[in-house]
Amino acid sequence: MELKYKRILLKFSGEVLMGNAGFGWDMSVLTQVAEQVKSIRALGVEVAIVVGGGNVFRGAQVQSDMIQRSTADQMGMMATIMNAIALRDVFESHQLVSRVMSAQAVPSVSEGFSANLAQKSLALGEVVIFAGGTGNPFFTTDTAAALRGIEVKADVVLKATKVDGIYNADPFKDPTATRYSRLSYTQVIQQNLQVMDLAAFALCRDHAMPIRVFDMLKQGAIERILQGEDEGTLVTIGEE
Repeated sequence: MELKYKRILLKFSGEVLMGNAGFGWDMSVLTQVAEQVKSIRALGVEVAIVVGGGNVFRGAQVQSDMIQRSTADQMGMMATIMNAIALRDVFESHQLVSRVMSAQAVPSVSEGFSANLAQKSLALGEVVIFAGGTGNPFFTTDTAAALRGIEVKADVVLKATKVDGIYNADPFKDPTATRYSRLSYTQVIQQNLQVMDLAAFALCRDHAMPIRVFDMLKQGAIERILQGEDEGTLVTIGEE
């Protein structure tokens, strides 16, 4: 099988792991994620992951006059570490050699981030899970995904969402909404489409990093993307 991408950065929110549980982790979803990753590793694709922490904690929940925004963001970064080590254990139970690298120092449960070591680990076939966001407040895990994707020289950033791509309207509210197959960075800006936060999007644009927005839990979606099929929405500088 000919693959379009050989090394990917997969980004998904903590809410994906929550499933229907309302809070925390839905083990059936973690199992589904592990099976998806295992299937693409079997194709020879190198997989790096950034996961959010919204299933455990959101900074907006506690931000107040008494708790600073920077503190709330640090709490959210710790939630991503919880998700990362949970994923690592589930991956390991599926015979996927995995390691967690965190931008926040928590040596008892994770390693510090090293772009060089991460690239070597990916080349060896290990799944590398990046946690702790960027290590700095005021940045989202979208920005962490863009940054880590660039640092490990990924071929594409795959952003998993609740819908199968970018639409011209909210498909949950507008049944006539249509999905874009491809967009340029300029079109995304001009049409004010919510792909990623601005800092993340600017990083991808400035480094010509393609972004593919898709529904991760849609059966076979990642495999179709890897084969270059029209799955989700591709955002690039122009035609690819």
